[in-house]
Parts: sequence; C-alpha cells; structure tokens
Amino acid sequence: MIGDSGYGLQSDFINLEIAGTYMSYRLGVDVGGTFTDLLLVNEGTGQTWTAKVPSTPADQSIGVLNGLARVCERAGISPDHIEHVMHGTTVATNTVLTGSGARCGLVTTKGYRQVLQIARSFVPGGLGGWVIYNKSLPMAPLACTIEANERVGAKGDIVTKLDEKHLRKQLQSLRSKNIEALTVSLVNAYANDVHEKRIKAIAAEELPGIPVSLSSEVVPEMQEYERTVTTVANSYVRPRVQKYVHNLTTKLASNSKNVKLHILRSDGGLASAKSAEEYPVNLLMSGPAGGVTGALWVAVQAGFPNLLTVDVGGTSTDVALIMNGEPRLRRETTVGDVTVRASSVDIRTVGAGGGSIAHVPELTKALRVGPQSAGADPGPAAYGRGGTEPTVTDANVVLGYLPEMQRLGGDMELRRDLSQTAVKKVGTALGKTVKDAALGIYDIVNENMVGALRLVSVEQGHDPRDYALIAFGGAGPLHANALSRLLGSWPSIIPPGPGVLCALGDATTAVRDESARTFIRTFSETSSAEVAKVLRTLADDAASSLEREKVPRREMRIGYQVDVRYKGQGLQLSISVDLKELEKRGLAAISDPFDAEHKRLFTFALPLEHELVNLRASVQGRGITIDRPVLKKGGPNPKAAAVAKQKTYMDGKDYNATVYDRAKLKAGNKVAGPAIVMEMDSTTVVLPRHYGLVDNYGNILIYPDGYKPKALQKPKAKAKSKPASKAKSKPASKAKPASKSKSTSTRRR
Repeated sequence: MIGDSGYGLQSDFINLEIAGTYMSYRLGVDVGGTFTDLLLVNEGTGQTWTAKVPSTPADQSIGVLNGLARVCERAGISPDHIEHVMHGTTVATNTVLTGSGARCGLVTTKGYRQVLQIARSFVPGGLGGWVIYNKSLPMAPLACTIEANERVGAKGDIVTKLDEKHLRKQLQSLRSKNIEALTVSLVNAYANDVHEKRIKAIAAEELPGIPVSLSSEVVPEMQEYERTVTTVANSYVRPRVQKYVHNLTTKLASNSKNVKLHILRSDGGLASAKSAEEYPVNLLMSGPAGGVTGALWVAVQAGFPNLLTVDVGGTSTDVALIMNGEPRLRRETTVGDVTVRASSVDIRTVGAGGGSIAHVPELTKALRVGPQSAGADPGPAAYGRGGTEPTVTDANVVLGYLPEMQRLGGDMELRRDLSQTAVKKVGTALGKTVKDAALGIYDIVNENMVGALRLVSVEQGHDPRDYALIAFGGAGPLHANALSRLLGSWPSIIPPGPGVLCALGDATTAVRDESARTFIRTFSETSSAEVAKVLRTLADDAASSLEREKVPRREMRIGYQVDVRYKGQGLQLSISVDLKELEKRGLAAISDPFDAEHKRLFTFALPLEHELVNLRASVQGRGITIDRPVLKKGGPNPKAAAVAKQKTYMDGKDYNATVYDRAKLKAGNKVAGPAIVMEMDSTTVVLPRHYGLVDNYGNILIYPDGYKPKALQKPKAKAKSKPASKAKSKPASKAKPASKSKSTSTRRR
C-alpha cells in the first residue's frame, strides 16, 4: 500500500542484496514550505516506502538529503541503488513571490525599450482595483534595458541589419549596473532568430559569465510583450534555480553514484536537470503539479475521472480540476501578479494551509486566517519549537481533530497545551471560548479554500456537484469532509498516504517536451492536410529531445493543440486536436470544439471566420507502474481498527469520536462519523451524519448519510494520444516547411 513505512520488509531487501540481486529504485521528492515528502519506488516490483521530514528553507537540499537517508533506512537499501530522482520544487515560485531573483538586463529592438512598462492594460479587482492596485516593478528595470539597432520583419526577412558596434557599447554600459542575468527579446524574433543568437555570442564576449536567455528559445511565439516578460522571468529565476539544481545534483551524486535528477515541470511532465537550469520559467508550478498527477493516478483507478483536487500543505492550498481523466492545462502561468506564457496545469493557490496564522485586526474585530504562515520554522505552536501564533494546525488540535496520540511524520509530538494558549488569543479578542475560536478558524480557512475551488469550477462553467473531491497533503484530509459539504462534491476521496501524494506524482511522472510553431492562417487560407503535416513535424521534433533522454519511441505518447480565435479577435483559446478526426472531418474538428469552449466560457459563439495562431505538439514518455495491492475484504463494521476515543468539537457541539488506525482498516469497512482516522503522514476527519467507505484500494470515500453513490466511471478513451512512432509521417528533416509568409517553425523548450 502507498504510505507503508516498509519496516517489516527491511530484512527481505537485505537478503536480496546479499544474494547478489541488484534492484534499481526511483525517488519522488516534494519540497513544501513546512515538510519535505519522499516516496521510494522499487522499479522492479512497484513496492513503495515513504518518509516525511521538516523542510530546510535556508537550503532545501539539506531536507532532501535528510529524507533520502530516512527513506533508504526504512527500505533497507543503500542510496547507491537509487538511479532516478524526480523532484517537484518551489525554488522558482518562491523566487518570484519574494522578489529575490537576479538583477536582469534586457536587450530590445530600438523603439521597444518600454515594452515591460507599457505591458497590458489589466488591473485585478474590478473597478475598485484602479484605486487600490499597486503595480509591481518589472523584473528587468528600465535602467538595465538597452536597445539594439536591428529589425526583423513579420515574415522573417531582415529589414535592418544588426549594428554590432553600437550593441557592444550598450552591453559595456551594463557592466556597471551589476546585472546577474541577461534577456534578449527582439521584435519578430520568433520568425527569425539570427539577430538574437548573434547578440548572445557578443554578450558572451562583453559580459562573460552572465547567463543569457533568448526569447526565440524560451517562448518562440508572436506577441512581443508576452514573449519578453516570459523570457525576463526565465532570466530572473535562472541563477537561483541553477545554483539549487547544481547543488542538489552534486550532493545526490555524493550519496548515489548513478543517480539522474529530473525536475517536475509546471505542465506535469519532467525536465532534465540541464533543461531545468536553462529554462526554469517552465518550473513555476513545479511543486503543485506533482499533486495533481498523483491525485489523477489514484482517483482514476478508483473510478472517479472527474475531480476537484485539494492539496493542503503547511503554507498554502493548491486546487485544480480534472475532467475525464485529464487535468486542465493553461497556456499561461501566474505566480503572484506575474503572468508568463508557459504551459501549466490550471492550478489556483490560496494562502491557507496548516501553518496559516489566525489574527483579529484591531480595526475590524473580524477574524482573519492567512496568508501569513508560521512555515517550518518555528511552525505552529503545537510543534513545540517556539511558535506562539495561533495557526490552523493549532485550531485542529484544540478541536480534537489531531488526537494527542498523533505524531506527525511518525515522530513529531503535538502539544495540545501550547495550541490552547495560542488559540486563546483569538478567543479573547472575539469574546469567545477557545473551542469556538478554534472552530471559527477552521470554518474560515474552509471558506478560503472553497473560494479557490470556485475559480477552477464555477468560474469556468463547471458545476462542482458533478465532480468528486480528492484531498491530500498533510492537512487536506482534515478539511475534505467540510469542503465537500460546502460544494456538494461527493465523495470526498482520501487516498492512502495523502501526505506524500505529491511525491507519488513526482515518482510516477514521465519526461515531457513540446514543440510549437506560430502559424497564422484563416481557415480559408489553409487545409486540414497542411495543419496535420505541420503538427506531425512538430511531434517529430519534440520526440527527438526525448530520445536524447533515452526514452524509446515506442513508449512515447503525443498530444496536439492549436491556438484558435475568431478573425479580428485578440483572445485565443487552446483546443486539443485528434489527427484522425482532423483528417476525417477537416477543420471542423477544430472549429466545433472551439465554438463550444467559447460558448461555455463566455455564453456565446460568433458567426465569424476562424483563425489559427499557434500549433503545438507535446510528447511524453511512459511513467513507472506502482503496485497497488487490493486490501483484504472486511465487513461493514470497522471495530477491529478502532484504537481509542477522542473528545472533539464539531459543528458547535461536543462529540466523542472514534479514532481508527488506517493501517487496520479493510475493504468494505464503513466508518461512521464522528470519527478520526490516523496514519503516518495525515489525519482524516469524518463529520457527524457522514460516513467513510473503504474501497478495494484503501481509499476512504466520504458521503453524507443517506447519499446514494453514483456508479463508478471510467475515463473516455484519450483519442488525441498515440505512440509517437506512429504519429509522424516523415522525419522532421525531410518535411517541407510551411509557407514562410505567415508561418515560422520554432522550438518550444
């Protein structure tokens, strides 16, 4: 079972090694704000071991190595047997959020120096936003922005040659500005990158040691602002990501000779360590993407392909929507108030986690929870590490949802007395008892989470009642039942080992890459045959990069997307394409789903001609298979798993809840609320008038009393994906390029 500590299996593995049988392992690592979660997988048998250790914010690699030592000890193996480390990291995310990135220089085409300052006319917060919105400063300051005398036309023709002498003087002026990274983003560089590449070569001479990011390599698509801000963001986080990845690679190599590090991308795929260092803008949602991947893997097997995912960590909550077994992807990634053009799972984040601090402002006397967090150091008061502020974790301890016998991560004792002292501050400020103050904290943080869930469901035309809710992360199962009750999303699914599900997602993810081409055509100017030919060429290009990562063609799966708009429209939507449908139905296989999506999002479709903007192919290898043994059958009565009684405060009333050991539950057991289910890495709360049904794989499915569960589903066939070896028609080198007048072949990293 996922989440098994593996203590009892240690001797078996030692015997196998003594017998001369060598086994390889892969390690999934998820670094959060409070804990670092690890999941070790035996690649031969699919068996797993987990570990949870405190994060080390000053140097995350220390926490990773601490967890590595612990999980290897539990499995009874040497770190030398770990050949692959799949890592979800928040280094890039935190760099943007904290404004601690590199001092960036920027080279633009003459006349476009203020491209970042002009930006797009968008102010969050409606009409009132114009009054209160404080726009953040660009990541590349105007003082560090220089202009190059050059010009490339929209068709890729050289209008004005690059003035190299003038450029050298401009680059020399940046020396005194102490820049740490340089971005080159020229107008129409997506159509012809010759000038950008030449500037990179000159910059290597004038500014040795400074990393250079080219827009034609980072995001080779039209629209100069989006291309520029994305490439600048790449430069902004690049030095810190490079340092971290290099440091981690070195330390891992000192523990395991043959280890190969991969970093999780925002879109749910994996990038090599080298690619992560060069294109870190693709990692801005690296950490949360692993949770969605893990949730999908668990829930689809359980028969729930339509999901709302809730990942509650120590600092924040990440939510996403999965429809028909496919997570929704965005062509843009937003971190704070920075939006870049990089593919990512559509994840929304709210500052509400186990470490979120509750406070009562003197002015309003209204209880607030978050976004400030106690983090890992000192952490909630319950941890006994010097924290004194009331947090969500402390509220859960006071309410009895985290029993006194519970030990986080298997060995961290919780201090109920310290939690009560901390929460009493809120109670005194509100004139309430400690228990009512704790319940108020619990209810408000649940509402904050529901607000994020509505962004990925209701706001995008999805009824949350049509989706199950899967909760994970260390604190997710504590809030799952309450969230489902607020949304009407049943069941609440609590997977085995919910606290390390992100690490599971990291471990089961496969290498991924994509290739894109700007292809501006109205439908009357092109044909389905031309579009299909270009898509196959792009697929072959992306597949070649996976081959360099030793991924066989037979294991590759490919997906196609096109960006479409109505002619004359600025908005564009990404639509998935099935090549067989495209060849059978023609361009209607693109226009029909585009009209349907436009109508779902905006309630109308327009009787205008459609226009293609970008074509894209993504190729992904095959992930590892993890063994999920079926639980032994048991009757409805779970009394064999009951270990204690716990005083709790639920819905404003005192209850004696039964405490269960999850490892002793069997398939078919029905856990009636009020109940608490404990395991090594998390705790599940079942509220009164609800029950949790244990399925064959150990998932706890929570329903309200009297609710009639729907029949289990299976996801529809993924028609858009097929082996890459069958998807291509000709090698990319032999494919004829599309007309150069409006199409440019580009590589998307």
